[in-house]
Amino acid sequence: MPMTRTKFWEEVKNEPDLKTLIEELEERWRKEQHKRHEFWANIDENKKAEFINGEIIYHSPVYGRHWMASSNLLAVLLPYVKDKELGKVGVEKVMIRLTRNDYEPDICFWSKEKAQFFEQKQSVFPPPDFVVEILSDSTEDRDRGIKFRDYALHKVSEYWIVDVENETIEQYVLQNDTYFLQVKLKQGLLSSIAITDFSISVEEMFK
Repeated sequence: MPMTRTKFWEEVKNEPDLKTLIEELEERWRKEQHKRHEFWANIDENKKAEFINGEIIYHSPVYGRHWMASSNLLAVLLPYVKDKELGKVGVEKVMIRLTRNDYEPDICFWSKEKAQFFEQKQSVFPPPDFVVEILSDSTEDRDRGIKFRDYALHKVSEYWIVDVENETIEQYVLQNDTYFLQVKLKQGLLSSIAITDFSISVEEMFK
C-alpha cells in the first residue's frame, strides 16, 4: 500500500537535512517540468502517449477484446450524452492535463458546465467528471496505482475499471479525495453517478 501524504510528511519534517531534501525535490520538479514541456511540444497526435511521473509512456496497439469493450460502451454512451445534451465524451487520444501528469484515458466525460468552454483547436483538457480505463497487462499497475490516486486528487467523481479478462466492471465513487468501491459487477445493470440517469448492461459490454 502506498504511503499516505500525512505519513510521508510526518517522516520528512523530522529529517535534519530537510533543507537539502527540499532543494533536491525542487530540482527534480524543475527537470521533470522541462521534460514535460518537451513532451507537449513534440507529441505525435497519431500515437497514444502519456506523461507519468517524469516518464513518457507509449502505448502498444490494443487487443480486440479491449476495443470491443470500449466500442460497446461508446455505442450506448455517446448518443445518450448527445441526445440529453449532458456534456462531452472523450475517447482514447483526448489528453487530460493534471498537476503533474498528462493522461489519455480510454473514455472520459465532462459535464456541460465544463465542456461549454472547450474550443475546436484545443489539444489538452481539464480533469473530467468520469473516467473509464480498460485494463491490459501493461497498464493495470498504473490504472490501479498512480491514475487511481491522481484522478481522485483532481476530483474526478467517478472511475470505472473494466477488466476484460474477467468480464467485470468496478465502479469507484469519490468521497473526500479518496475512491471507494461502489460495486463490482459481472452481470446486471451498472448506473453512473456522474452521468445523470445513465446505465449500461454489464453483459453488453463484453459481447
